[in-house]
Amino acid sequence: MADSFDVVVIGGGPGGYIAAIRAAQLGMKVACVDDGSRADGRPAPGGTCTNVGCIPSKALLQSSEHFEHAGHAFAEHGIEVKGLGIDVKRMQARKGKVVAQNNDGILFLFKKNKVTFFHGRGSFTGGSAATGWSLRVEGPGAAELVARHVIVATGSKPRALPGVAIDNRLVLDNEGALAMAEVPKRLGVVGAGVIGLEMGSVWRRLGSEVTMLEALPAFLGAVDEAVAREAQKAFARQGLAIHTGVAITSVKPGKKDVAVAWNDAAGKAQSATFDRLIVSIGRVPHTAGLNGEAVGLKLDPRDFVDVDAECRSNLPQVWAVGDVVRGPMLAHKAEEEGVAVAERIAGQHGHVDFNTVPWVIYTAPEIAWVGKTEQQLKAEGVAYRSGSFPFAANGRARALGDTTGFVKIVADAATDRILGMHVIGPFASELIAEGVVAMEFGASSEDLARICHAHPSLSEATREAALAVDKRALNI
Repeated sequence: MADSFDVVVIGGGPGGYIAAIRAAQLGMKVACVDDGSRADGRPAPGGTCTNVGCIPSKALLQSSEHFEHAGHAFAEHGIEVKGLGIDVKRMQARKGKVVAQNNDGILFLFKKNKVTFFHGRGSFTGGSAATGWSLRVEGPGAAELVARHVIVATGSKPRALPGVAIDNRLVLDNEGALAMAEVPKRLGVVGAGVIGLEMGSVWRRLGSEVTMLEALPAFLGAVDEAVAREAQKAFARQGLAIHTGVAITSVKPGKKDVAVAWNDAAGKAQSATFDRLIVSIGRVPHTAGLNGEAVGLKLDPRDFVDVDAECRSNLPQVWAVGDVVRGPMLAHKAEEEGVAVAERIAGQHGHVDFNTVPWVIYTAPEIAWVGKTEQQLKAEGVAYRSGSFPFAANGRARALGDTTGFVKIVADAATDRILGMHVIGPFASELIAEGVVAMEFGASSEDLARICHAHPSLSEATREAALAVDKRALNI
């Protein structure tokens, strides 16, 4: 006999597990189905983010940053390090521990909030809004379920490079890039977006010669142009070789290395051989295995679940959130949609504003932004003012020994309402939160400029950038 629930969530990534918890908080009987597994077969909820994305990449970024600081930055502080080495096996074990802690944390939260967890792959088998949607769980937690509401949160998977097979031995996707057992001498990275830059940074710090091949003509084209220029200079100083406007013509794995040929931006043929090649050219929605055709679930031409502005699919009481629907493929965006959908099911008015979703690249320097870039505002014909403040003039940044970058704020020329904030530099991922809050509350640059910020702190750069919008920065 099928178990019956008010809400069944298919997928336990950031959008799915958060939707399940919020729905349970609102008094509904909830189940979450997820097929993620650890090496020993135990469940590994958390989706790509927890298992082979956000969390493990940040663990490796932190380890590699410590290594680079010990080798290059500690001496300036009077700290001598002799016989420096890297134990990749131990570093990977720490990463695995961090991932497992997050897996177990999600399972604890399910138990705490009385969410029933099924370990396996969830799919539609039939039903309707009137009778309840019928679902099957295949795997260790095999079961038949009936749900009044279904939330599809199956996430995304790496986009394939046509004609190139991922073996995660020589040619790697993000999962393979996170699991290398040794530092490759020569590392190629196809794609200089968020994943490519972060993975390239990890292995470059540990000793790899990194070559990045980006198809787009501009480096970080979605980022504010001034930030992108600053980032490209910083990465070049670090030794990342970044080529834009590249057209890959062949990828030929050998026994121990990979030969790659490409045409550069001028159309000239180029080639190189790498010990490992990471392919990071974006992600695509993961809808395989849902059996949505059994119930008529509509996908759009790019295979995303087709939803409206409130994440409703074409089927009544079937919803979808996160990477499997339109919008930015970001874990925190998925979480916000998960909360909003749970609240809509409960009759409340959940809300997600894509205009105030922050973006972060966790390289060094970190890059973060929210809202509009200057090039977007120019293209839209919006009159604006901007102000920037460099970390080179910030006392806390000097004390940290990290003065790369700046904070920029753009505001409407007539109303002074903040339209965007852009940061490149230390702890940009943390500093951007002030811009998000300010924009959510419709703040002006004058509002930020009038707020007292602690001294000495990196956040003073945000206040100074706001003052600079009115050409009255105090410390430059």
